[in-house]
Amino acid sequence: MSSGFPENRVTARQKGPPIFVVSGGTGATAELLARTVLAQFPDVNIPLILETKVLDQKRVDAVIEMVLAAGPGAMIVHTMVNAGCRVHLESAARAAGITTFDLAGPLIEHLHRSIDREPVGQPGLYRYLHRAYFQRIEAIEFTVAHDDGKRIEELSNAEIVLVGVSRVGKTPTSVYLSMLGWKVANIPFVPGIDMPKELFEIERKRIVGLLSDPVQLLLHRKSRVSRTGIPEGSYAHRDEIVEELRAAQHFFYRHNIPTIDTSDKPIESCAEEVLELITGHRGREITPP
Repeated sequence: MSSGFPENRVTARQKGPPIFVVSGGTGATAELLARTVLAQFPDVNIPLILETKVLDQKRVDAVIEMVLAAGPGAMIVHTMVNAGCRVHLESAARAAGITTFDLAGPLIEHLHRSIDREPVGQPGLYRYLHRAYFQRIEAIEFTVAHDDGKRIEELSNAEIVLVGVSRVGKTPTSVYLSMLGWKVANIPFVPGIDMPKELFEIERKRIVGLLSDPVQLLLHRKSRVSRTGIPEGSYAHRDEIVEELRAAQHFFYRHNIPTIDTSDKPIESCAEEVLELITGHRGREITPP
């Protein structure tokens, strides 16, 4: 039965001229619309080039030069809300023979005439007015990208770093904290394998170790083994788990890393304890710095 969507297939994709996405802010709106349109042409490879924070005529002129250098057919999609920059961009592009698509200007001008109000012309105003929402989204994206030791070279950007053995609750606690707006990374502790040097280069007060009752950890691991079909081996062996937890506890003690016990606790409680250690305050209303 057909889904109505084109089937996945490997084909030689035709190369198209680039589209320059130009904005006085982040360019997220124009980029999303451009990618939405490009999805309708799956067999054509059209590069998108973002030029953000274009806030003056000098930057506009620099963008025009880049578009010209990209060759024939290169075009501009923009959401310039600053009237001066928008007019200059359109004028300079027209003089250079560059096609432009203004995604914001016509609507701004229509509203200006219909409601008889002057637009403020401030780039990034929507993100500023809804900054708490976007900070939360950014935190969630950061946390997902830095789960289980991934992108360790960016560890210094994390506001909280959770360390612990497998199935101790690192990922769910990280995700919950990210939904409160915290950028969280988590790193697995594996006895006999050196921890990444990046962990020792950040402030200790941002690091929290997670521990658990060995019996409960054994149950979690056996559940994972039965669900995923991975070999059980020493992974779900009680004596090995006890040794892993002992090694982790010794590591935390040696490096002066505070710990919490996740045994028989809901994720919300674990997250609250982490925040108490990180900030020195109690309560779930604590917000990131």
